[in-house]
Amino acid sequence: MPANWSERRVVITGMGAVSPLGNSLAEMWPRLLAGECGVDRIHAWDPSAFDTQVAAEVKNFTATGFPSPKDVRRADRYSQFAVTAGHQALLDSGLDLAKENRDEIGVFIGSGIGGLYTTEEQHTIMLQKGPGRMSPFMIPMLILNMASGLFSMFYKLRGPNVAHCSACATSTHALGEAWRTIKMGDAQVMVAGGAEATIVPLGIGGFCAMKAMSTRNHEPQRASRPFDRERDGFVMGEGAGVFILEELEHAKARGARIQAELLGYGNSADANHMTAPDPDGGGAARCMKMALRNAGLNPADIDYINAHGTSTPLGDIAETKAVKSIFGDHARKLVVSSTKGALGHMLGAAGAVELAICVKSIETQLVAPTINLDNPDPECDLDYAPHKAREMKVTTIVNNSFGFGGHNATVIARKFAG
Repeated sequence: MPANWSERRVVITGMGAVSPLGNSLAEMWPRLLAGECGVDRIHAWDPSAFDTQVAAEVKNFTATGFPSPKDVRRADRYSQFAVTAGHQALLDSGLDLAKENRDEIGVFIGSGIGGLYTTEEQHTIMLQKGPGRMSPFMIPMLILNMASGLFSMFYKLRGPNVAHCSACATSTHALGEAWRTIKMGDAQVMVAGGAEATIVPLGIGGFCAMKAMSTRNHEPQRASRPFDRERDGFVMGEGAGVFILEELEHAKARGARIQAELLGYGNSADANHMTAPDPDGGGAARCMKMALRNAGLNPADIDYINAHGTSTPLGDIAETKAVKSIFGDHARKLVVSSTKGALGHMLGAAGAVELAICVKSIETQLVAPTINLDNPDPECDLDYAPHKAREMKVTTIVNNSFGFGGHNATVIARKFAG
């Protein structure tokens, strides 16, 4: 560890996203501000037999960033999303890999579940045609580290390479651990984020069996309703979010456009239940407290929180309690919005896409709304920016992600000041 590790600053120089509201950040952001919703009845297959028949699917997707069409075919849908978003982030950063030491560039791209498309497809082939007809690429396609592996292979990035899995906290953990890796001097640049593609019968059926998802099938675009008293579960989304993170002096030396500074990271466990959050929000509170401490900030320094806010009966209340416990009186001055009403819950990709949304808020001084918040839950009593985008001062943000297993992750970003 370098002697000056605590002084090393980490900045965001590139972002990429694939989402239900657009296959790039440039396409998604204005639609999000306009209050559009990416949720609809599932189109990829017939969901009639399922309790939940709605999801936030990625539409009209074409993979980019792959060496050849053959490489696309040999990648699961989640990896296609990841490589595409990573390619966008690389282009956005202006990083010239031909001039870089690729031993100093790492990749942390995680997934909550991995290649569920491939798992279901190959299982069906085995049952219908026998094991001899299964693809030799089945295992490499479905394992959840392959998105990270493929990106490093395609771009010859030989630095630290790990694929995180912590359910819905995955990509926020990936970003936080990438931040830590740069701080410790183990890399100069990190490609970090997450990807998910689970809108297949096996995935929808499994979550239906848990009674975790909304069954508001007659009103797809009103199904995901964070903090609303009529919420009845989350809506599945899919996509990817990937960032280019750099050590500040490295970014300055190449004249990079710095979009924000990643200041702090928190990581805690609920130690409570396989799927239910700590009802008092204790784990989430400890996570935010750690992130503030690592950032060297006070609660009053935060302007906006992009909440985990999944539209589940227990989760939204627990997160509200956590915010109030950490921020005290300042909680009433914060804006706390959830963008999952518009994008659905992208599971392992959610945190990274939502951090990209936060960085756009810093850039534009606009906060994306919480749509479908028609009848606020009395226990969810903060300012959630309902229905319409909010023009406001946004200098410093908190982004929360919480996952099954009690995994909690928080990152803090701030407008860059030299």
